[in-house]
Amino acid sequence: QVQLVQSGGGLVQPGGSLRLSCAASGSIFRFYVMGWYRQAPGKQRELVATITSGSSTNYVDSVKGRFTVSRDTAKNTVYLQMNGLKPEDTAVYYCYARGVDGYWGQGTQVTVSS
Repeated sequence: QVQLVQSGGGLVQPGGSLRLSCAASGSIFRFYVMGWYRQAPGKQRELVATITSGSSTNYVDSVKGRFTVSRDTAKNTVYLQMNGLKPEDTAVYYCYARGVDGYWGQGTQVTVSS
């Protein structure tokens, strides 16, 4: 069955960078949209960034200019390049993909702290 496997989280100092990846396996069909959500302690899960099969992107205001979402559509893989990280970016980041159905990755912790 379809699985979304994430990697790339970790601990970084403010101003640093991380790159998250999410690879979908078990499907021969490409997803229409893939993206990233995050959930910080005590907060609701929020949409961070999305990218469609046509390479249209969308970002939450707080990450515009700092984060870049990209994808390799042929591989059903989505990436999130995070630059200029701030403590408020600390959260569990979840990969998401939607075709006919929707799927979630397992989540990966991103901690930004000095």
